[in-house]
Amino acid sequence: MAGRFLQLFKPLSRFTPEVKSPERRVGLNEKLFWTGIALVLYIIMLEVPLFGMGVGGANDPYLYLRIIFASNRGSLMELGIGPIVTAGLILQLLAGSNMIACDFSDPEDRALFTCASKVLSLILIGVQASAYIIGGAYGTLDIRVTIIIFLQLLFAGLVLMLLDEMIQKGWGLGSGISLFIMAGVAQRVLWDSLLPMGPMDDGKLYGALIAFVQSIINRESLSQALVRPGGYPALLGFITTIVVFLIVIYVEAVRVELPVAHARYRGFRGRYPIKLLYVSNLPVIFTSALFANVYFFSQILWTNLNKGNTNVFLNLLGTYAVTESGQPEPIGGLVYYVIAPRSILDVALRPERAIVFASLMVLFSVIFSVTWLEVGGLGPSTVAKQLVDSGMHIPGYRRSARPIETVLKRYIPAVTILGGIIVGLIAALADFFGVFGTGMGVLLSVGIIYQYYQQLMQERVAEMYPAFRRILGG
Repeated sequence: MAGRFLQLFKPLSRFTPEVKSPERRVGLNEKLFWTGIALVLYIIMLEVPLFGMGVGGANDPYLYLRIIFASNRGSLMELGIGPIVTAGLILQLLAGSNMIACDFSDPEDRALFTCASKVLSLILIGVQASAYIIGGAYGTLDIRVTIIIFLQLLFAGLVLMLLDEMIQKGWGLGSGISLFIMAGVAQRVLWDSLLPMGPMDDGKLYGALIAFVQSIINRESLSQALVRPGGYPALLGFITTIVVFLIVIYVEAVRVELPVAHARYRGFRGRYPIKLLYVSNLPVIFTSALFANVYFFSQILWTNLNKGNTNVFLNLLGTYAVTESGQPEPIGGLVYYVIAPRSILDVALRPERAIVFASLMVLFSVIFSVTWLEVGGLGPSTVAKQLVDSGMHIPGYRRSARPIETVLKRYIPAVTILGGIIVGLIAALADFFGVFGTGMGVLLSVGIIYQYYQQLMQERVAEMYPAFRRILGG
């Protein structure tokens, strides 16, 4: 039975836009088609400018955060997936801490939780859109243009939310949020590597590989070829990107495998894998959402209430200085430590900032990893029940949930904490070397690609051998 908080959303569930779950089995080709449609619509919205605005910009203060939140300055995707992820983060933390009652095994509770997530997402879309407009992100606007831009952002956020729901409900593959993140990171890696834009302040083109060729032609030293001033993409970042990709691929494959057998089919034996990255890339997404919102709202508060850095309490959240380009840059407070240094030189000049950022990244990755165990239905008791319900057991143990849960408790909590530490360190350290697409972006992309590979293989096996569909959860 839904708790009092979720019951508040029961009347709203009748009016909340919803994508219906398929009433038939959706084939692999059809899932690929709808996934492709969702991706094309997202890319179109990424390039369609808001009314009277231009897309992109060289001096975007949220450039690196936009990679994670699949957004683009001045476009319909100005807010990206930020409000949706933030809404999910808030509700999942409330549910995980038992501040709101929700039984995820109950279909009614799950439906009301989804409705609450949608309503909160729409509220946050409205709040963030208003904050952008009031904070002067688009300059001084008259009331007509203000209303049009607000409605555009609200509509685009609603469409993005429904595209994600369509994919998650079985019409497509994976998650819409993950798909959009992967597309944004892939675009950034390609641009940083090969974009022939410029010349930049150092006299070279923007793309790192093109700039490296120019360095060879100009017979520059190795240090000049590896690192570029001004924060432009450099060969060191390109090499680091490849190294991080390989490290994450390796870590994704590390697992503990428990032997399992089917109670009905005595000859059927297999292994239940417990991955080192047990809760996947979700802790990094949630940590990114938290840090991004600290940055976003601290800048809004500074712009409107604390431009002289004179408010003691607001200074704790963040202090800023205006750069030559006219953009505010964090120089103190909490926000200063939740933005990663993005070069070796920056780390050498401000080592305390790098240490605090890495520590916060690891800490919150672990916190969100542990929280997601129960919220995401990945805890030992839930997994044990799922194995027993599917007819599986561990050889040598009684065929009941309790002994299986005891075995799983030896591995799952430890793996969850260790995985949170690893993803936090990878995300932080990769940024210090100027990795393309940010460390979080690369970490998320590899995990997303790996998940899509697994789902594609599972779909193919399920179509070739329908008898395995029940075992595979299809």
